[in-house]
Amino acid sequence: MHQRWLKNTRNHSTDYAIRLYFHLKGNGVPAQLEKFDGHKHIDIAIPEAKINIEVDGMHHNYNPKQALADLKRTYYSFRKGYYTIRIPNSLTKEIDTIVETAELITEIANEALKQKYYR
Repeated sequence: MHQRWLKNTRNHSTDYAIRLYFHLKGNGVPAQLEKFDGHKHIDIAIPEAKINIEVDGMHHNYNPKQALADLKRTYYSFRKGYYTIRIPNSLTKEIDTIVETAELITEIANEALKQKYYR
């Protein structure tokens, strides 16, 4: 079952996003891979915390058109109340950095959930 799901997900998700997703799930984060928000696909979403995570390759930094498109996507998500975290692929390549990255995102998500429920 999971193998079929993962095979279908690979049509949209990069290995970098999949790796980070599984680390977040391992930390107990209610993450969703390739979430469609009605306008675009989000690499990893944490809807309960109103967090979108985009795992980006180098072209997102070097290509001005891509960088501007990303900024617009961030703006549209922000208007809906979502915070976008952009993670460069380099943070998901080595085990030490992906573990630390997932731990930091887990802390951010937990803090966002606390703020949501204590308002």
